[in-house]
Amino acid sequence: MTATFDNPIDANILKPARYLGNELGAVHKPWTEAEVRWVLTYPEVYEVGASNLGHIILYNIINAQPQQLCDRTYLPAADLSTKLRETNTPLFALESKRPLQDFDILGFSLSYELGATNILEMLSLANIPLTWKERDEGDYPLIFAGGQTATSNPEPYADFFDFIALGDGEELLPEIGLILKEGKAAGLSKAELLLDLAQVPGVYVPRFYDMAADGSVHPNNPDVPKRVLRRVATPIPAYSIGLVPFVETVHDRLTVEIRRGCTRGCRFCQPGMLTRPATDVEPEKVVDAIEKGMRATGYNEFSLLSLSCSDYLALPAVGMEIKNRLQEENISLSLPSQRVDRFDDNIADIIGGLRKSGLTFAPEAGTQRMRDVINKGLTNEELLRGIQTAVARGWSKVKLYFMIGLPGETDVDVAGIAETVRWLRRECTQLSKKRLNFNITISNFTPKPHTPFQWHSVSTSEFLRKQELLKEEFRRIKGVKINYTDVRISAMEDFVGRGDRRLAPVVKRAWELGAGMDSWWENLEKAYGAWEQAIAEADLTWKYRLVENGEWNIFKEKETGNKEQGEELSELSDSLNAPLPWDHLNTGIDKQWLKDDLQRALDAATVPDCAFEGCSHCGVCGTDFGHNIVVEAPEIPKFAGHFKPNQEKAQKLRMWFGKIDEMGLISHLDLVRLFDRAIRRAALPISFTGGYHPGPKISIANALSLGITSNGEIVDFELTEEIDPEQFRTRLAEQLPVNIPIYKIEEVDLKSLNASRIMDKAEYLITVQAENPQWQQWLDGINNSQEIIWEKFTKSGNKKQINLRDRLFSLTLQSETGDRAEICFTGSCRNDGTNLSPDNLIYMLEQVAKVEVQLLNVHRQQLILN
Repeated sequence: MTATFDNPIDANILKPARYLGNELGAVHKPWTEAEVRWVLTYPEVYEVGASNLGHIILYNIINAQPQQLCDRTYLPAADLSTKLRETNTPLFALESKRPLQDFDILGFSLSYELGATNILEMLSLANIPLTWKERDEGDYPLIFAGGQTATSNPEPYADFFDFIALGDGEELLPEIGLILKEGKAAGLSKAELLLDLAQVPGVYVPRFYDMAADGSVHPNNPDVPKRVLRRVATPIPAYSIGLVPFVETVHDRLTVEIRRGCTRGCRFCQPGMLTRPATDVEPEKVVDAIEKGMRATGYNEFSLLSLSCSDYLALPAVGMEIKNRLQEENISLSLPSQRVDRFDDNIADIIGGLRKSGLTFAPEAGTQRMRDVINKGLTNEELLRGIQTAVARGWSKVKLYFMIGLPGETDVDVAGIAETVRWLRRECTQLSKKRLNFNITISNFTPKPHTPFQWHSVSTSEFLRKQELLKEEFRRIKGVKINYTDVRISAMEDFVGRGDRRLAPVVKRAWELGAGMDSWWENLEKAYGAWEQAIAEADLTWKYRLVENGEWNIFKEKETGNKEQGEELSELSDSLNAPLPWDHLNTGIDKQWLKDDLQRALDAATVPDCAFEGCSHCGVCGTDFGHNIVVEAPEIPKFAGHFKPNQEKAQKLRMWFGKIDEMGLISHLDLVRLFDRAIRRAALPISFTGGYHPGPKISIANALSLGITSNGEIVDFELTEEIDPEQFRTRLAEQLPVNIPIYKIEEVDLKSLNASRIMDKAEYLITVQAENPQWQQWLDGINNSQEIIWEKFTKSGNKKQINLRDRLFSLTLQSETGDRAEICFTGSCRNDGTNLSPDNLIYMLEQVAKVEVQLLNVHRQQLILN
């Protein structure tokens, strides 16, 4: 095993707190006691990965297994990636700080077609070869992928992974861990171990399958199945309670799954096809998980997760029950996915209040005909009723999602998006004095495997034409903000998502040329150029030569109207019957049913939701995948009212605390959030501010710069009821990290000013370095000076001269060793901005010494109040 290396994380790294691995909920198991050591990673930056529910659930489940250890890692931001390469430091796991090569198995979540370049970047940073063939020549962890894209079509990535986990991982990953444990004990070779894994339903081992000339995939080993089964599992809400990051994440809240799967049958929707059948979670388990989770994490917001939350019939009852139970705690609920046809007063009650969450609906298409073609199951009347309910309940801004490039779409359908928005506003005019505004996202439809539309595509030139058509239509509509998805990204998603094994070298070459996360967001032109060059260099067949050209456009003849339906279907049959690169994956849905549903789309015929209106005969229900489980809606509790901030002020406590060791890498804003959540977890009676955004009355005296540790920080708390200070201290200390010690707490007068208003001085201990130092002589020079002028620019851009010597009250040499010294100083630290910072003292030293002085470390000893 490689020894644990020095931690490369310091204050020079952007947001270093995301790499500490000591968040609330992080699991630290003894390394030597684990027989199987995992690393799970979400190949995006920490803020995305650490808030992904699937990632959290699987992390908790594996760590619940005896003799198994699960660590985490994420895609480093650009600055850390550069530092790792420059220092030849391999990418490490967060909790153990061990290189990824030390582990037995490394799993990546592949939930996005273009995410594979991030995975290659991480393997490269870990000094792990990219392909399974290269890794067979050394002692490396097993590398696997799971997630929606991996389950949908793993073939473009088959060269990179030892195996693929198809479908849900809650039961599958523990089975994999058990086989790995037994294989290690038996001394199996990697090939033998993988052959054992290939017998597990849900495990696809690409090396045991070959691609034929037509792109189809077939076993090359008689001991593996011809078709690999997708795994399904029942949601377990209790495992959702996990990580509470120090930094603000993309989904900075508790998330609990209420329904897995969707049976609406939207023909464009891959998740809706790949997660059948649908399974509701019992309302009691949801309520219990949320109540326990909110108290265990200290979050002030929770989210109920499903592909379509509104199809969870118990939603109003569950939401209202939680709203009532946590009424006094300033808790808000967000619903990321709602159906506008189910939005009513009950749902408005549970997501409304002082802090209204955003309201997002997805009509998808602008005309009734197109919504029937895609089987959206939404009428104009239902759309209008939902928007009118929102306006009547106080929402003045609504976010809508639409798509263009859908099969069978005409220019009338595209223009219908703008007409729908115009009509909705007109019909809602009389309901509110405020104008109804819209944030609209226009996405480019990209066909996905395992859907009825998997045989269709649109060229980028057509997407651009339709975008221009829409821009012209919306030019005359005020109060609408529109975001158009870049067609180049859509082209690449389509290109990779429906490819076969010939794309693996293209993916690798695109990564080598610079395609990746940072490129997509910061330099799209470069990333797209990288993909184009990689495709050109691969010299692939006509199917892959140009990403701008659409393929498999089966609706072309239908749109021109040149042929009768019978002729059209006859000509289409060869295309529809041709092998597809993902045919060897058994998702449960019958391919013939997809063809039939495509015909229904051509006829604009709808299929009812089989969870509520009878079986649609897609083929998924049975022994392997189970059946739909729909929980009846319980009675909705009486609405107890929205949160009203308790502004009572019965007691004021002042606390002295420290930020020790790595807690110095927590920013001031992160520290404020940390205290808020700790107070909530401790159930302490904190008072709130008023207004539309009430917040807890917690006042930290002075913000420390990132990287500075301290023994002398001060924070004030205002409480709604009196509590013994020592009891307050004990309860709060239990919820704080060990490196934020509490030194003292005392009661102060209710009418006294906060510590931030009466600060006077701060005492620092700094470590400095210089060539040929004469530390005592330099300090004497500062102490004997009457004036050391520093120029600063004011906010208005004017120069201002400040005598730093007036702000220095004491300066002493504590110790010196070679060219380094420890210096203690006390300087002004006042609420009006009259401060003497450690950087100011370095400036004073350099003015006296006439040499460069480096500031190596800063520790604040104490804050001194008036």
